[in-house]
Amino acid sequence: MDDLLSRDTLRGRTGENPVAHWFLLDANRWVLAGLLSAVAFATFVVLGAISLPMREMMDSGTPIDTAFQALIAAVLTGVTLVVSINQLVLSQELGRLGDQQRWMNEAMAYRHDVEELFGSVGPPDPAQFLQAIVQTSSDRAEALREAVADTDDETLRQRTDRLVENVCRNSDEIESQLETSQFGEFGVLRSGLNYNYSWKIYAVRRLRDEHGDSLDDDQLAAFDELIDSLTLFGPALEHFKSLYFQWELVHLTRSMLYSGLPGVVAATATVLYLDPELVRGTILGIDTMVWLVGASATITLVPFFLLTTYVLRIATISKRTGSLGPFILRRAERTEAIDWDE
Repeated sequence: MDDLLSRDTLRGRTGENPVAHWFLLDANRWVLAGLLSAVAFATFVVLGAISLPMREMMDSGTPIDTAFQALIAAVLTGVTLVVSINQLVLSQELGRLGDQQRWMNEAMAYRHDVEELFGSVGPPDPAQFLQAIVQTSSDRAEALREAVADTDDETLRQRTDRLVENVCRNSDEIESQLETSQFGEFGVLRSGLNYNYSWKIYAVRRLRDEHGDSLDDDQLAAFDELIDSLTLFGPALEHFKSLYFQWELVHLTRSMLYSGLPGVVAATATVLYLDPELVRGTILGIDTMVWLVGASATITLVPFFLLTTYVLRIATISKRTGSLGPFILRRAERTEAIDWDE
C-alpha cells in the first residue's frame, strides 16, 4: 500500500529519477543556476588549459573580443525580451472595470460553491484553502465507506475500502505538506500536484457506475458528495497554478535584471580593459588569463542559466498538468488501488 500511495505523488506517477525531479522542479532556481555556472566555469578552465594558449588568443584580440561582444548583445537582448514578456503577462491584470467585476463575481461564485462544501467560510490563504478541500474529500471518503459498510456486495465493500484508504492516506500526506507551505513558493503548487485528484474522480465514478444496481439513495448521495469535493479541487489548483506562473515570471524578470547588469559589466570590462601584458603567472598550473576569461564568461552567462532553470520548471509543470478534470493523459497517472478485473 505504501507503493500505491507513493504513486499518487507527482514523482511517483511519472516514475522520474529523483535527481531529474529535483533538477526540474524542486531545486531552488538560484542554487541550480549556481551549479550550472560552476560547471560552465570548470569547462572553460579545462578547455583553456588543454586547447590553444589563451594568452596567444588575447594577443590577437579577435576571438575573445568577438565572443564577448556577442555575449553583451545576447544579454541585453535576452533581458529585454524577458521584461517584455513579463509586461505582456501582467497587462492581463490591468483590465477594464467591467472585466475586473466579472472576474470578482466568478471568484466569489466559486468560493460560494466551495463554502457549501465546507459548511463555513473558506480560508483566504491558498495553502489553507487547498488543505480544507483535501480534508473535506477525506471526510467524505470516510462517509462513503460507512455508507456501504452494510451492503451485501462484498466486491463493492472491498473496492470502496481500498479507494477510501488511498484517498485518506494521500490526503493526510498533502495536508502535512501544505501546513508548512507558503504561497509564492513552489511548495504549495507541489503539494497540490501531489494530489492525484483526476484518477480519484475517475475511480469514484467508475465504482458508482459498476455497482449502481446495488446502491440505495443514501449510498448514491455519498458517492456524489465525494465526487463534488474532488471536482472542486481542480479549478482551485489551476487558479493557483496561474497565479504561481505570474509570480515566477516576476521572479525571473527580477533575477535577469539582477544578474544581467554584472554580466554586461564583466563582459565589457573584459573587452575594454583586460590586457595580457598586465596579467602574469599561473594558478594551479593554469595560466591566470584562463581563470580571468573563464570567470568573466561565466558571470556573463548567469542570466541565461537563470532563464533556463525558470523555464524548465514552468514548462515541466505545464506539461504535467495539461488536463483539467477527469482526463488522465499518461498511463502512469493511474494507480492500482482498485483491481477492476476482480
